[in-house]
Amino acid sequence: MSDHILVRTGLRCAAAFTFSGLALSGLAIPGSAIAAEAPLSNPKPTKADWAAIADLPDLSGVWSPGPLDRYVPGSPEAPQWLPAIASQIDKLKQLDAEGKPQNIYTNCLPEGLPSSVTQTLNAVEFLVTPGRVTVLGEFDGNRTRRIWTDGRPHPADPDPSFSGHSIGHWEGQALVVDTVGILPEVFIPLSQGVGFPNNGGMHVEERIALTGPDTLKVDLVVHAPKVLAAPWHVSRTFTRHRDRSYDIVESSCRQGDFFEDTDANGNAVFSPIPKDAGGAPVPPDQPNAAPPAASPAVSSPGAHR
Repeated sequence: MSDHILVRTGLRCAAAFTFSGLALSGLAIPGSAIAAEAPLSNPKPTKADWAAIADLPDLSGVWSPGPLDRYVPGSPEAPQWLPAIASQIDKLKQLDAEGKPQNIYTNCLPEGLPSSVTQTLNAVEFLVTPGRVTVLGEFDGNRTRRIWTDGRPHPADPDPSFSGHSIGHWEGQALVVDTVGILPEVFIPLSQGVGFPNNGGMHVEERIALTGPDTLKVDLVVHAPKVLAAPWHVSRTFTRHRDRSYDIVESSCRQGDFFEDTDANGNAVFSPIPKDAGGAPVPPDQPNAAPPAASPAVSSPGAHR
């Protein structure tokens, strides 16, 4: 009698195998048609690999974002929405104008691409190493994004994520990046108060290049066939800082929802900040504070994410 074993990678089922008798993932089983496959690996960089980085553009330092290079409303650079989406965008814009923005940053979830470029208010670093460029952002716990430059293709069926799967290559002094596998819930933003989920199938192209000794520009082309009538072109400029006062520091999106406290045993803990009926934090000694959500004091706000 054969057993059916589901082998999981991350949170999704990667493959289903039928074995007779004892089965071990990755081993060839006698009498089975399943052949052993050598796992893919990231090879150890050579001295030549490290030396080659010296010939690439210098992206060191901390880069702070400038104002979004905004399009003029109605110009060809503005997002061209599908008719059914355009009417919903108009309603979102109206709510924003009435002081009721529908914030694209919800529940401290990652902003995702393209918002992490076009809407971020936080500094970033580009760590160039053999086979990859790692983008380290100051926003909420230094979230990372990896751009693979080792020649690998996109996975045939990538696990969707907020920043997607990015591969890149150097064209002269520019890093050209292609990203797929972005979660359908990730917004295409017009502002922090107006954005629309891409609804799946979004594909983002980027060109990252120095435009001066300490200036960098990221040009993006956003393809989202379920909501956009045409690709959206948008760009953002960044300024380099080498002063240590600009060094990226740790941040936590949820830490502001807690205050430093002590429990009954005198141990240091984080306790939830009371909030009023509208969700705004109020001092704990104010009588109009609503009771906090039922959750115990914890030693780390991350437990409440």
